[in-house]
Amino acid sequence: MTTSRITIIGSALSGNKGAAAMLESAVQTLGDRLGDVEFTLLSMYPREDADQNHYDNLEIVSATPRQLGVTINVLALAYRVLPFLRGTIRKRSKAIGALVDSSVLLDQGGITFTDGREKFLLYNVASILPALNTRTPVFKCAQAVGPFTNPVNRWASKTFLPKVKTLVTRGRITHEFAEGLGLTNLHAGADYAFSLEMSGTEAEEVARHIDLSFFDDGDVVGVCPSVVLQKKVDAAEGDYAGQIIGFIEHLQAQGRKVLLVPHSVRTGTDKTHNNDLPLCRDIHQRLSVSSNVLFIDRELSSQQLRYLIGLCDLFVASRFHAMVSSLAMAVPTLVIGWSHKYREVLEMFGLEEWAFGHDQLTPEHLQGRFTALEDAKDDVRAKFARHLPEVKERSLAQADLIAEIVQGRPNYS
Repeated sequence: MTTSRITIIGSALSGNKGAAAMLESAVQTLGDRLGDVEFTLLSMYPREDADQNHYDNLEIVSATPRQLGVTINVLALAYRVLPFLRGTIRKRSKAIGALVDSSVLLDQGGITFTDGREKFLLYNVASILPALNTRTPVFKCAQAVGPFTNPVNRWASKTFLPKVKTLVTRGRITHEFAEGLGLTNLHAGADYAFSLEMSGTEAEEVARHIDLSFFDDGDVVGVCPSVVLQKKVDAAEGDYAGQIIGFIEHLQAQGRKVLLVPHSVRTGTDKTHNNDLPLCRDIHQRLSVSSNVLFIDRELSSQQLRYLIGLCDLFVASRFHAMVSSLAMAVPTLVIGWSHKYREVLEMFGLEEWAFGHDQLTPEHLQGRFTALEDAKDDVRAKFARHLPEVKERSLAQADLIAEIVQGRPNYS
């Protein structure tokens, strides 16, 4: 049987566990559909990802921002315009070799080509340009794009997004932005992480490090802070950490238990990019009373985190994929966000009222919305029962689309 080959960029096993959930969902679902398939991850964190890679059919290839932006893109351009060097380039560059041998490149960037994130625009382009130059189809897995009012972002989006074979939009707002740009290569989907399957061993794995009896009596509120939100709130002269501390202490005063969980962790560094652990440590250390708080002071897998989140009765999320995991586990969730990407996913469940922007974050508003969520939790759970199967089906549909591309395109290895 022929081995299928797929290259992935924009996700990781380490750091942001939402990225890990998308990556592992692809490995799981495409393995089910294609059988013998080999994956290559072009990794921003190659050493950390290699340490956490337990998949025999997943190869980690270094693609740090400098390597991707300069070396890989230059070699891909040379591959395109200098045919007599193609054999040499393929042999000497694992990244180019992987792209040429692959039936498709999966771009799993969670939010790309959007106004206000122009500093990431070069990376957004650099992630897909090598595949365009090697004539490898690009499939942008479910993600948020737009709006496109900034002239630089609009130019880049109109130049490069039409060259993508398929762009899966992650919700109504993104789809409308993309249609407004004139794109026709669209598929309305749902985040790939909704397809993530757990192994059934998560409880045993987590119990090696964490006392799960904390959840025995129920009434646990999960709180997932985000350094991205912290930077935005603090830049507006707010105090994000202080607000979260005050909210946790408010819950403690009510006799509630709190799970304090970072959903994006990089072990062995205090750098805050894709790393909420330093923020969570600061919050935990500054709590006036630490009783009734379970702080996850370590890096767990995406499945282990989803299992823990599923043990909560209510959840307050600032990280996007912590929200996805709580929705996937049917936990009533209040979201503090910074982009349309949160609201458009909640819309799929009819739950968009349970998100508010970081510019509205005050102690009174946060506590008031949480109380309202608690009062409405039975209605929220009924909406999960009604909509979650459909959302998971929309998520899985992109695996079928990817499989069709792979099965219809020969491999060149």
